Amino acid sequence: MRRLRTRLAGALVSVLALTLTATACGGPADAKSAAPTASTASANRVEPLTGTARPALPVTTRSADGRKVTVERADRVVPLSGSLSEIVFTLGLGDRVVARDVTATFQQASELPVVTRGHDVSAESVLSLGPDLVLAETTTGPDEAVDQIRAAGVPVLVVPAAQGLDDVGRRIGAVADALGVPAAGARLTERSETRIAAARTAVPDQRTRPRVAFLYLRGSASVYLIGGKGSGAGSLIEAAGGIDAGTESGLTKDFTAITSEALVKAAPDAILVMTKGLESVGGVDGLLKIPGVAETPAGMDRRIVSVEDGVLLNYGPRTDQVLTSVVTQLYREDGAK
Repeated sequence: MRRLRTRLAGALVSVLALTLTATACGGPADAKSAAPTASTASANRVEPLTGTARPALPVTTRSADGRKVTVERADRVVPLSGSLSEIVFTLGLGDRVVARDVTATFQQASELPVVTRGHDVSAESVLSLGPDLVLAETTTGPDEAVDQIRAAGVPVLVVPAAQGLDDVGRRIGAVADALGVPAAGARLTERSETRIAAARTAVPDQRTRPRVAFLYLRGSASVYLIGGKGSGAGSLIEAAGGIDAGTESGLTKDFTAITSEALVKAAPDAILVMTKGLESVGGVDGLLKIPGVAETPAGMDRRIVSVEDGVLLNYGPRTDQVLTSVVTQLYREDGAK
């Protein structure tokens, strides 16, 4: 089952891609430093490890699709998702990245050509850049495009799609190993996990955990969905001290069309959304006009948590910033009024 960045790889992912297009190595000190400040997070930049990571190649590693992949050079790297781009840049190897997915929205990648739009890979565009290595996810597609890249002799490493916080270290390690910088991968994993743990400490003690519903919104296409089991948001909501209201209410699919009945049953105390999704429905006031939203505890309190699209469900080096933002918004006393 695919989650938001994966299960919506058909019509809904193309909607996301069109919307985004229209609007848009260190030592111990790295691991132990405090989480970035709010001003750092708001800059929408990744924070590379200090020092210089020097790839030791060739290496042979195993891809998530069961294939053995031998990487002889990594001078021209093409990550086919924003999350994978973020990992490469944060490892300190961003100067080797020659293209990006439309979801790679952080500043350091902004000038790179777009060769993927919501998992709609153009093999011709990728191959025209002469890559030494292509990084993909198990949900990258179409399969024919990935096969075409591989058939041209380009190594393709497939990384399991992220489902939650536990995947952060595994994904960093897989990318770092393929790039020949396993030590940098270990340092980045330590830094990321340390910062996530620090962000967890900001969750206040509470007698009742807030119920949080993850809503996927694209007002321009009249797409309004509520996340359930497998949406990808559950791990983040739980880390923030909440309960995934969609899953708790019995939604077994990753996403279900929003209905008044579904929202009443979920009864969220807060609603988690992507920033551009919220903008697409006219902000909080527009969100409250969607049938059923205003009648929920979250709607009545205007308790809305909004996180930038390109980083919300990445589960990577910036997940601590995402978690900090969610916790700050979720527990602020005045709500999102």
